[in-house]
Amino acid sequence: MTRPARTANLGACVALAAALAALGGCGADERRGETSGTFDVVVEQARFPLRQHLAERSSFVLRVRNAGERAIPNLVVTLSGFGDGSDADRSAPRRDLWIVDDPPRGTTTSVDDTWAAGALAAGATRTLRWVVTPVVAGTHRLSYAIAPGLAGSARVQSPGGGETRRTLRTLTVRVDDTPANSRVDPRSGRVVRE
Repeated sequence: MTRPARTANLGACVALAAALAALGGCGADERRGETSGTFDVVVEQARFPLRQHLAERSSFVLRVRNAGERAIPNLVVTLSGFGDGSDADRSAPRRDLWIVDDPPRGTTTSVDDTWAAGALAAGATRTLRWVVTPVVAGTHRLSYAIAPGLAGSARVQSPGGGETRRTLRTLTVRVDDTPANSRVDPRSGRVVRE
């Protein structure tokens, strides 16, 4: 009686192994749903105060338009500079320069400093806002890059050329060591900036 059961289990294992082998033959782009090709993007706005104070909340706002004729599969933004750790040396401790209080809703990924905003239709514009608080005084560089997906061979370009894997811009921000002039309203408990 046990022999037919073992044969059935063996048959199921062989079928599972065949399915996994077939899946292994697919390209990484196909498994992840990523697309190849080139997508036209325009950064319509990149706004971040270039002069800030310790503990004063501010917003980094990025508005991106899909200037192409087909949808971007997954608008991905990488912001480097909210921390001062090196990507090359993962063993070095990372120190936050800004605390991200409120990232764009529904964009969190498992990749450091990277947010995925989903598909962006042809001609559509998406505005992303990060609310942050600076916690280290000094002059800091914040870079942002845009890609059409987390993985795969897709690329972005400005309309008219300049194809790259990502678009990249850098901002230099000065954080003063004096906190912003603020107080707590005793009635509401809210922080009032003056």
